[in-house]
Amino acid sequence: MKILPRWGKRPTILAVDNSRGPWGGGGDDDGGAEGPRNPWSMPPAGRKGAGRPTALDEFLKKARGTGGGGNGGGGGGFPQLPGGASARTLWAIGTAILIGAWLVFTCIHQIGAQQRGVVTYFGRYAGTLGPGIQLTPPAPFAQVETVDVQRVRTENFPRGDGVNLTLTGDQNIVDLTYSVRWNVADPRDYVFQLAQPEETVRAAAESAMRAVVATTTLDQALGAGRTTIEQRVAEVTQNILNGYRSGVRIQDVSINRAAAPQQIVDDFNKVTAAQQEAVGAVNKAKSYAQQVIASAQGEAAAFDRVYEQYRLAPEVTRRRMYYDTMEAVLAKTDKTIVEPQNVVPYLGLPRGKAAPEPVPAAPAAAGGGQ
Repeated sequence: MKILPRWGKRPTILAVDNSRGPWGGGGDDDGGAEGPRNPWSMPPAGRKGAGRPTALDEFLKKARGTGGGGNGGGGGGFPQLPGGASARTLWAIGTAILIGAWLVFTCIHQIGAQQRGVVTYFGRYAGTLGPGIQLTPPAPFAQVETVDVQRVRTENFPRGDGVNLTLTGDQNIVDLTYSVRWNVADPRDYVFQLAQPEETVRAAAESAMRAVVATTTLDQALGAGRTTIEQRVAEVTQNILNGYRSGVRIQDVSINRAAAPQQIVDDFNKVTAAQQEAVGAVNKAKSYAQQVIASAQGEAAAFDRVYEQYRLAPEVTRRRMYYDTMEAVLAKTDKTIVEPQNVVPYLGLPRGKAAPEPVPAAPAAAGGGQ
């Protein structure tokens, strides 16, 4: 067996009294013999006494409960650290390791590209750290809270499956399903002003949606007015959060579904049909009113023209109006012309009426003259 030379000297604290080989030393007692020795045989000079135990040996013995000492031998009880200069060295090394780990983990902070670090000294705001590896005083003097400022968070209304009934401005109920997307704009305000950021954003968005829908009609909520509602809700929500100094920016509001509640779909359809009929009746009445007004305006304009002619020649206009009126009246009636001397029936040629036959005279009584 070839024994390789040692590359370094064993530390003093871990050294034992074994300078010649792993199975014990030679020296004067074994006659200076070289080479390995049978580990199971007794040394020539008898068993040598153990050298002075090191601090590590003493610590391990006490940890196993087999070492002696002033406080009693082995058995139960808690392990005790050795005393003396070696113990002080161990304590110094352990303390240095703990202090180094404390400084590394509390002074060095790695901030991601999408993050910002909010630094506080004893709870007071001290600054905001940008991306990269940053240094701060150790804890508990300084604390760093990282905030993701690029992640867009989404709040869905309602959570999971369910209904979200909202009252419209025309006293109708609509089931709205919508979502709000937001991110962090100011890490300082986000950390210090909001205790529950998600709940605050949800409360502000829901309040804004109900306020905006309460000023719109059902047709607008179900149809083309949805884009306007989304924009107004985003603006109102942002104004509410700005009043809180929340450090939150609303990205957009999206209405996913707007419909009548499932429980009243039939009634809702009946109401919609009645509203359409009412609108049709109103439009028909308006059309008739416009026709009557147009006819009256035409007659009034014709009367104004006649009046202008009357002002220029009153007598001629009066006579002409009389003739026109009599012609319109007599054209639809039977006429009888009475002359001073005799009554002659007027033959209405267009109607083809025949003249009445003369009434025969009564015959004279027989023998009346005799």
